[in-house]
Amino acid sequence: MTKEEVERLLEKAKKPGRLAPAYHKFYEGKLQVMPKCAIRNMDDFAIWYTPGVAAPCRLIKENKDLSFEYTNRWNYVAIVSDGTRVLGLGDIGPEAAMPVMEGKAILFKYLGGVDAFPLCINTKDPEKFLEFLEIIEPSFGGINLEDIEKPKCYYILEEARKRLEIPVWHDDQQGTATVTLAGLINALKVVGKKINEVEIAMIGAGAANVKGAHVLMLAGADPGKIVMVDTKGILHAEREDLEDIKKKDPWKYDLAMKTNKVGKRGGIAEALEGADVCIAASRPGPGVIKKEWVAKMADNAIVFACANPIPEIWPWEAKEAGAKVVATGRSDFPNQVNNSLGFPAIFRGVLDVRAKTVTDEMCVAAAKALAEFAEEKGISEDYIIPKMEEWEVYPKEAVACALQSIKQGVARVKPSREELWERAVKMIKEARESSKQLMEAGLIKQPPPEEEVLASYKDF
Repeated sequence: MTKEEVERLLEKAKKPGRLAPAYHKFYEGKLQVMPKCAIRNMDDFAIWYTPGVAAPCRLIKENKDLSFEYTNRWNYVAIVSDGTRVLGLGDIGPEAAMPVMEGKAILFKYLGGVDAFPLCINTKDPEKFLEFLEIIEPSFGGINLEDIEKPKCYYILEEARKRLEIPVWHDDQQGTATVTLAGLINALKVVGKKINEVEIAMIGAGAANVKGAHVLMLAGADPGKIVMVDTKGILHAEREDLEDIKKKDPWKYDLAMKTNKVGKRGGIAEALEGADVCIAASRPGPGVIKKEWVAKMADNAIVFACANPIPEIWPWEAKEAGAKVVATGRSDFPNQVNNSLGFPAIFRGVLDVRAKTVTDEMCVAAAKALAEFAEEKGISEDYIIPKMEEWEVYPKEAVACALQSIKQGVARVKPSREELWERAVKMIKEARESSKQLMEAGLIKQPPPEEEVLASYKDF
């Protein structure tokens, strides 16, 4: 790729950030609450509010599960964050995290038909965080944890799963793990390799790759052939700082003990040598992964370079070095590994069966559904995972998760496959159509012209 082409790509990558401040200010936020019931005249409020509302209240008092039938709880998800690990911004606080959580909420609605609410909370204490989740549980059908620093995020997820009887999901862990597995399933088919036989180098040992390793193992990867690299090098059972890791991050310690039975030592270069697969979720590049390191990977290598906004290695460099399949986290290259392919549909599925939890097995079920959808369309080196605009994948994925919930005995209701499919399609279609109609009616205004915004852009 020429220098001019690279510069054009970089300018394209900067454009959303230049438009975002003006557009956010124009709309004064991205969400609103609207009624879903008919309001024919003012008399209807005697039904929706007092005195009529007392009747469903009494019914729910006798049976709390009726809250899923008489209220919208069945479709409510709380997006909860303390703002300590926001995107690539780090610890920016709960107020500054709100734009991200609002964005997440509109993805939930548009792609999954889920009514999600951003709740950015002013505490860094994991116990207070968990107490907050317990306090709000009666209002929600599920909770999406978002942008929480590690290792606290692991503890909060594990404890919340134990304490609450609704699905609790951490998208930075389970969401990334799901879409990564989906892409890898098909990438391995393209290169003719099996998940239980390949050596996988995982660059970065944060939330994405720690949970990713667990989900890969659940899907059949050999723990001994997984080699993880953190900021200090390859994890292994004889590292000098292992006791310190054990105290500060027992989840990483556990992986240090389980993985790397091939005995590798060193850093990224050594981890990649001879590896079949590279899954990088570390820090923005380029240059974090060097071209010459990819050249020493196994034949028909697979490289997932998922850092944003710039991948650890440019895709064309990985290809020139011999990689057969390359994926990134960006939409302007083939094979985007995008969490938005996962969480909206997974929550659609678990909400539709009123599940009591969401499990890692559901991540695997969702990943297989994503992979099957792409395979049915025809996979290739440049198409291993569906694209966001292929909306039909979301009902398919939702049904897979709902059926897995039923199989694992955590579903409160057990609709048939056909009923689940029809419900998911209806919910997702209606969400997309309602947005379209609001824009056509002028109730959602068009934003200012891009040229006008870019002309007046000031760097932030």
